[in-house]
Amino acid sequence: MLWRWRRNPLRRRTDLAQAWIGAVLLLTVLAAIPVAMFLVGDTAYRRHMETARHQAATRHHTPAVLVHDAPRHPEPGSDEAKQARYPASVRFTDPHGHTRTAKADVEPALPAGSALRVWVDNDGKITDPPMTTTQVRNRAMGSALVAAMAVPLLGAAAYGYAHRRLERHNLARWDAAWADVAQRWTTSR
Repeated sequence: MLWRWRRNPLRRRTDLAQAWIGAVLLLTVLAAIPVAMFLVGDTAYRRHMETARHQAATRHHTPAVLVHDAPRHPEPGSDEAKQARYPASVRFTDPHGHTRTAKADVEPALPAGSALRVWVDNDGKITDPPMTTTQVRNRAMGSALVAAMAVPLLGAAAYGYAHRRLERHNLARWDAAWADVAQRWTTSR
């Protein structure tokens, strides 16, 4: 693996250049991974925190009433039934005081008239709850991990590009050298 570093009459200058490019890229990638993780993770954290603050300011937890019976789960009492939610019509009052009816995900088998709470935005549309700090942290960590995976991929792509360019250079030089030698080796007819 280290043959490009050893002195050898067959070693080309491009072999040594490729070895140095590989070493520099390896050190650059190793140094860039934590920096990229921090910068991307911090940026994502700030952006998601701002989104969470905006959501908390513009979303309201509003009481609602189920209009029709919610569908029953095929296996009542199972663990899956406890996690399942079904779309059903609910009636609620939006932040502007208007009564509205919309679809919301509710627990299975709730009878009509059941009271529940839904999240509503300023426009009166049912929405998801605001992001929690755990969700913000998880999204920021996910972004940092993507950055940590992207840096080595970019380093490998740069090394592959450099290798291809040096290989083309070597082939062009070999072709030129062969053109000089081929005239002496071929016999004229």
